[in-house]
Amino acid sequence: MALLLWLGSQLSSYLSNVSILAVFLMVFTLVLDFTKRRKKWSRYPPGPTSLPFIGTMLSVDFQNPHASFNKLQKKFGNVFNLQNCWTNVVVLNGYKAVKEALVHRSEDFADRPYVPVYEQLGYGSKSEGKSRIVMARYGHVWKELRRFTLSTLRNFGMGKKSLEERVKEEAGFLCSAINSEEGRPFDLRLSVNKAIGNVICTTIYGERFDYSDETFKKLLHLFEKFLKEETGFLTQLLNAVPILLHIPGLIQKAFRGQKEFVDFTDTLVHKHMETWNPAYTRDFTDAFLKEMKKGKAAEESGFNYNNLRLVTSDLFGAGSETTTTTLRWAVLYMILHPEIQSKVQAEIDKVIGRERSPAMEDQVSMPYTNAVIHVQRCGDVIPIGLPHKTYRDTELQGFFIPKGTTIITNLSSVLKDETVWEKPNEFYPEHFLDTNGKFVKPDAFLPFSAGRRVCLGEQLARTELFIFFTTLLQKFTFVLPEDQPRPREDGHFAFTNAPHPYLVRAIPR
Repeated sequence: MALLLWLGSQLSSYLSNVSILAVFLMVFTLVLDFTKRRKKWSRYPPGPTSLPFIGTMLSVDFQNPHASFNKLQKKFGNVFNLQNCWTNVVVLNGYKAVKEALVHRSEDFADRPYVPVYEQLGYGSKSEGKSRIVMARYGHVWKELRRFTLSTLRNFGMGKKSLEERVKEEAGFLCSAINSEEGRPFDLRLSVNKAIGNVICTTIYGERFDYSDETFKKLLHLFEKFLKEETGFLTQLLNAVPILLHIPGLIQKAFRGQKEFVDFTDTLVHKHMETWNPAYTRDFTDAFLKEMKKGKAAEESGFNYNNLRLVTSDLFGAGSETTTTTLRWAVLYMILHPEIQSKVQAEIDKVIGRERSPAMEDQVSMPYTNAVIHVQRCGDVIPIGLPHKTYRDTELQGFFIPKGTTIITNLSSVLKDETVWEKPNEFYPEHFLDTNGKFVKPDAFLPFSAGRRVCLGEQLARTELFIFFTTLLQKFTFVLPEDQPRPREDGHFAFTNAPHPYLVRAIPR
């Protein structure tokens, strides 16, 4: 009996201590939450109610963020605030707000937010320029790396006839791969991904891969995993509360694909280093290696091995995924709208014929085809631009936005702005044609973003889209297999907004 009383008193004491500890932890976290919460700035944009700890994160579906932003836009207007735990976020919607920020106040919005996940993975830090080039802080190092990258890409053909010839050649390989399907139903995604990936690989690494090459397949597969890990609630939470990144094993499990992709690019870079000849520059990687040898000044400008692996991996991603996704949307719309496909083919036959390869100079004579190629608007390929951060205190649309605020540009709301587009939610090539049938590009067509952080590969993408698309429709008619249901027209978000898988038959013309 005495033993039972003693055990009871010990248990009661233990529970009392646990309760005291729980209360202490609750009070501590509430105080921490209160002290970290944003100030009540005058004229700060409105937004949903912020909850303790998580802020407004429950207001956003991170698997489909642009849809959430569109709903919030209707309630709070074109400029509204969110709070990811203790991170202040402002979302910009509609053409006018996005243009004012990225074009008219470009330097005010030119910075990038710090991404703790990248630092834990070994390719980023709070320091200027020590990050992937697309996410590098605004400053001297970023400016030097961007200048060098643009200059070197031009030297290796971007915007020149030499690159156009490489694209034409790869379009021929793609047509051969499609021909091998012999009219059977197949998924176009892998073949298109390999073709587009090869164009950027020849520029970065100086070689193209056979479509059956296992190294090439692995590179594409790892990048696909990389993109999936970039999105979702967990990624946002870990960047907002970086202390959680120290949970043992979490970073390795949650971001295995990202680490494997960047590590895999190391093998391609090391291969270059083993065969590098300073007297002969074969590709972008060689040019970067040559720059690295220029001493301390070059190193201070960001030319080091870590940035080499990150810049090349960024270029591969930027130069492959978005164009692949755009072409998949284009073919999908062709099988859903055979009458539009027929009009494109009629224009191809009239201007180019069936034998000669399409060339960029044909584009001015093919307004309808050019209009159709702008499927990025309806396909919504990159609905949410990469995050910006205010470089200084600024104002936008009458609102005050303090320095250091994370800025999200809802590009989907620009591409589907009801004040600009006649049929914002439909595939309607006439958006890009005037009353005389000539091609026009509205200013609100911003799939590559705008301003100082506009996509580096925009010119390459435009060349690829025209050459690949016209070549495919010159050689094939794409139809829906008879036993297949009508494909879905909504997209699947994983950084890019891609079509759901669909099968197609390619009938030789």
